[in-house]
Amino acid sequence: MDQLRALIVDDDKFMINLTTRMLNKIGITTVSSALGGQSGLDALADAAPNVILLDLNMPGMDGLEFLRHLSEREVAASVILVSGEDKRVLQTAYQLAQAHQLTVLGALQKPVKPDPLQALLEKVNAEQERRKRGPIPLVPVEELEAGIHSGSVEAHFQPKVSVTDKKLVGVETLVRWRGADGKLVPPVAFISVAENNGLIDALTEKVFLKAVSCASDWMLQGLDIKVAVNFSVESLTRFDLVQFVIEASEDAGVDLSRIVFEVTESRIMEDIAAPLEVLTRLRMKGIGLSIDDFGTGASSMQQLKRAPFTELKIDRAFVAGANHDEEARAMLESSVDLARRLGLSTVAEGVETQAEWDIVAELGVDVVQGYFIARPMPADELLDWARARGDLPPGE
Repeated sequence: MDQLRALIVDDDKFMINLTTRMLNKIGITTVSSALGGQSGLDALADAAPNVILLDLNMPGMDGLEFLRHLSEREVAASVILVSGEDKRVLQTAYQLAQAHQLTVLGALQKPVKPDPLQALLEKVNAEQERRKRGPIPLVPVEELEAGIHSGSVEAHFQPKVSVTDKKLVGVETLVRWRGADGKLVPPVAFISVAENNGLIDALTEKVFLKAVSCASDWMLQGLDIKVAVNFSVESLTRFDLVQFVIEASEDAGVDLSRIVFEVTESRIMEDIAAPLEVLTRLRMKGIGLSIDDFGTGASSMQQLKRAPFTELKIDRAFVAGANHDEEARAMLESSVDLARRLGLSTVAEGVETQAEWDIVAELGVDVVQGYFIARPMPADELLDWARARGDLPPGE
């Protein structure tokens, strides 16, 4: 903390003095201040802040305009939004800061309290390191095409556990890319490349084959769980996809009832006819259908009404903070209630803390996945993990 340089931008001298004393107690001794937005912009060069505490409602240049100027100047400092406005205004300002490609640590309502402020400040170093690393470079399309057929594609699996007894009930299959240097590359570096260059079908098929192969191996060890695989909307326009899935599953000895298709609802049905036919045929074969990232798209309700989904997967955005944020809790609770009324099972993704586990359990979510349970892992590690937890039958 003592290495941080803070700039407070506010039109209230009392609040500036109060926040300065609070920062000093936390351990930040280099604190500058500016009365109003324009003064704040003028102070940037001299203050050279790592973090800016920005009031939103100021005369003249308000905090929202200030954010725009920060973006135009490509200021690298992390931002904490501070305001006496209601939570919805703070949330919108937070999203605006992100839209401006700024590093925004969070938003605090006035009067600012020490503990929430310190919690946000502790994120500064991690965010600055992330910015220094810069964006992850995309995998070249030629390398991607060659690697799909030469072993660069790997499957990792993130456990899903029942809320009632924490028993392992399934996994989500997550694709990874093994670069020429031997390091794993996250999906953000190659999924869009595959989608934009006609390679997404080949990539998805490779991942699906790995998923059912691993599921078959686990079954031989006594671990019979559901295996979910993400399918791009582009793949759902292929009428031969149904036969491919059936044959691949049968060849691996995996019952179709153990397969779950996860489809991101925000992109699902621009061309409605083909995806609806494919999804419905898959469901008629006993395959589960999960509407992924529920609530983050523009037509969630319409998608649920159109397709025969069996599972509603609640996005991390509605899980994070639901234990202390009334609006987040209301959105999470309404999603669970909707799923229950429609006869769908619910999965809360991105659960990272005991408090988040407690709130999804209280609201009646069926299944949880997230770092609180386990990170994604290779197939052999998953087997060891399950065995250590007692999810395998005795003697295995």
